[in-house]
Amino acid sequence: MSSAARGLPEQGLPAEAIAAALTSFKAGDLEWKRGTVWGYIYPVEPEIEAVGKAAYMDFLTENALDPTVFPSVMVLENRIVRLACDHLQGGPDASGNFTSGGTESILLACKTARDYARAVRPEVTRPAIVLPITAHAAFHKAAHYLGLDVIRVPVDPDTFRATGEAVAAAITDQTVLVVASSPSYAHGVVDDVVGIAAAAQARGVPCHVDGCVGAWLLPFFRELGEDIPPFDFSVPGVSSISMDLHKYAFCPKGASLVLYADKAYRAHQFYACAGWTGYTVVNATVQSTKTGGPVAAAWATLHAFGREGYLAKARALLGAHKAIVEGVGRIDGIRMLGTPEMCMGAFASDDPRVNVFHIADEMKQRGWYVQPQLGIDGYPQNIHLSVNPGVSDQVAPMLASLAESVEAARALSEAGPADALRAALSTMDLNRLDGAAFDRLLAGAGIEGADLPERMAGINDLLQALPFALREQLLIRFFNDLNHGDALERAGR
Repeated sequence: MSSAARGLPEQGLPAEAIAAALTSFKAGDLEWKRGTVWGYIYPVEPEIEAVGKAAYMDFLTENALDPTVFPSVMVLENRIVRLACDHLQGGPDASGNFTSGGTESILLACKTARDYARAVRPEVTRPAIVLPITAHAAFHKAAHYLGLDVIRVPVDPDTFRATGEAVAAAITDQTVLVVASSPSYAHGVVDDVVGIAAAAQARGVPCHVDGCVGAWLLPFFRELGEDIPPFDFSVPGVSSISMDLHKYAFCPKGASLVLYADKAYRAHQFYACAGWTGYTVVNATVQSTKTGGPVAAAWATLHAFGREGYLAKARALLGAHKAIVEGVGRIDGIRMLGTPEMCMGAFASDDPRVNVFHIADEMKQRGWYVQPQLGIDGYPQNIHLSVNPGVSDQVAPMLASLAESVEAARALSEAGPADALRAALSTMDLNRLDGAAFDRLLAGAGIEGADLPERMAGINDLLQALPFALREQLLIRFFNDLNHGDALERAGR
């Protein structure tokens, strides 16, 4: 990268040059439009995508900071929230807000619970949240940001479902929030929300249901006759629910909701500041200034689909999901983990000759993206699949490639790191290494410069072999270097 490329050009670039440059930046992105990416993407038909994009651009310059200046954005937000509350059987006092994504929704749910405890439970001095080990990492992030202790709860090793009994045993007089998932992202399994919410209610603790992935679509699955466990506001004790509209409601990113059974409880989410010389600040969410684009795009997409449109999408996704579950069950050497209610799930291997990280690499060689997941606390390493509209008609070829990949993985040797490297890492404080020493360490693990190796099994096996706290330290150090201009220069970009 030349020094000139780092700053502004002397003269403004023409529109066609800017468009060409932006296109070139996408060269290394996954080609999701081919229907081979089983995660991250939730595409829709071009005509509905166009409706969302047009609405987004129409409200791009509207600022949602102050609803007295741009009341249109607040009207759209309130209508989306009311629609979502009704979808989840909320009562007349149910309320909520539009956020940038699931992480912000989860952070706000945790902040609300913490501040509610501050207001009504002064005896709480070390606020803690009770999390099933399958709960999304965003809760750990929220706890880190908000100064909350985390109490992790095991789940059933066969079903991967968190139970009310296990959660009840973990609640203490310092607990400010209990969490259930509908479903957990990793395995697509709906927790025992009825039991967990009852355990929380019995101790006077709020219960948040993480429905970021499933809260919109699962009611449509139930309407199609699927046995979906109760998880919404009809369940006594459920205080709040997060729901991502940019996942299985197929709205443009970033569009999420945090919803509350009671508007009075939601008040603890707000932040206000009148103690400075500028305008009075009142924020419902983490962001202050924000474009109205995602709100308008979400409203437009929801109404472009309509109930029948979502039912049709749900029917197609459900059929593809069942075909995947059945197909995985026919492949020797792998098995589904639990029985996922959502159109996503994970498979592992009990065959010591089959390394799932090799399977992920072999699938990549065949043009498919699947998501490897590390094991923890005896729960096995696995591969995650999310069924989305872009891949739902690719089930048969994907399963054929998966069967081939399992056989190829069986023929490969273990990909793990050298014992000496693993032993060195297990006692090393990575934060004390200078840049050159850290680069040498990465080279020993197969990472050169800013580019990851073509095959990732060795790296994943290295991470799998380390305690999870050390995994986190290694990843932070690596990505701190990767998100830096010099790393891009070393990669020749």
